Amino acid sequence: QVQLVESGGGLVQAGGSLRLSCVGSGVSNIANTAAAWHRQAPGKQRELVAMISSRANTQYADSVKGRFTISRDNHRIAVYLQMNSLRPEDTAVYYCSIGDIWGQGTQVTVSS
Repeated sequence: QVQLVESGGGLVQAGGSLRLSCVGSGVSNIANTAAAWHRQAPGKQRELVAMISSRANTQYADSVKGRFTISRDNHRIAVYLQMNSLRPEDTAVYYCSIGDIWGQGTQVTVSS
């Protein structure tokens, strides 16, 4: 069964950091597949936070540029999101995707 499992979410104070991990199982090779992190805050639509191509080119939403960093480890079938200088408005459920496979999400809550 192919699945992605996110971890690393939690409660953090504004200005703090978290590192989200997304690990795939039932997938043998992601080297040629783009990956991304998305988030959905209560009452809002899901939005793309960061994307990394198969060649490790990255793109970020304007709201997280300079604070978040996406990376990947193809050997571990994993994608990461380092989040620094967190703000209350970053509070959301964060989802990873590799190709058209999605994880179940991990909650990030930033207190002011």
